[in-house]
Amino acid sequence: MKIDLKGKNALVCGSTKGIGLAIAKQFAALGANVTMMSRNGALLERMVRDLPCEDGQKHDILVADFSKPEQVKQAIEEKIQAHYSYQILVNNSGGPSPGPVLNAKEEEFLGAFNAHLLSSHFLVQGVVNGMKQSGYGRIINIISTSVKIPLKGLGVSNTIRGAVASWSKTMATELAPMGITVNNILPGATSTDRLKQIIEGKALKQNEEVEAVNQEMLSEIPMNRFAKPEEIAFTAAFLASEYAAYITGINVPVDGGRTGSL
Repeated sequence: MKIDLKGKNALVCGSTKGIGLAIAKQFAALGANVTMMSRNGALLERMVRDLPCEDGQKHDILVADFSKPEQVKQAIEEKIQAHYSYQILVNNSGGPSPGPVLNAKEEEFLGAFNAHLLSSHFLVQGVVNGMKQSGYGRIINIISTSVKIPLKGLGVSNTIRGAVASWSKTMATELAPMGITVNNILPGATSTDRLKQIIEGKALKQNEEVEAVNQEMLSEIPMNRFAKPEEIAFTAAFLASEYAAYITGINVPVDGGRTGSL
């Protein structure tokens, strides 16, 4: 198989770093025109210049804060009104702050709901007509293995990720007759800034050395290493391709075997 995304327009959210950036680079390397979306316009301007464009692609940016869904909605509506359409959408946003669910405040739940579910919903509403008209649609949500087994110390994240997974499955059923697929990638512990923050926060809370917490987390992974962002991007590339046309409504863990369920 040779994955070819030439002629496809892909919108990749949260793409200035980590998993989102790796996906944007991979899609561009496979020939897609990539729109990088994040709240940091200056950083987006710098990052988009580094995307591969050997196949004559035209990459651009969209600036919006995912904690403000109406801003996201306005950004995608303005893009679509300019007669631009997308065949691929990757919903991806930084996770909520860690902490036990019992101590979570109302604003934490509402903030996570806005950033992860409502903003994703507005983006799907914005791109789905273009997908139908072009006869090609791939919606990929970057969530978490917590939708299978909740993770300790990530109360708000566990709650919201589960909601997003159920929303995604429902959307997959509704869009399947149109040939549009909706799938979730569930990254395990991945070498990103967020993982570093989680490890450092856990070490501080438990009064342990950072390296000790790092090793403790590694011991839970059968492959005994953290994922590389590029490994999540490879999975996204397959799901975005023509080869995944009959795969929809599923969760794909990319976690080195950590999740203790099928």
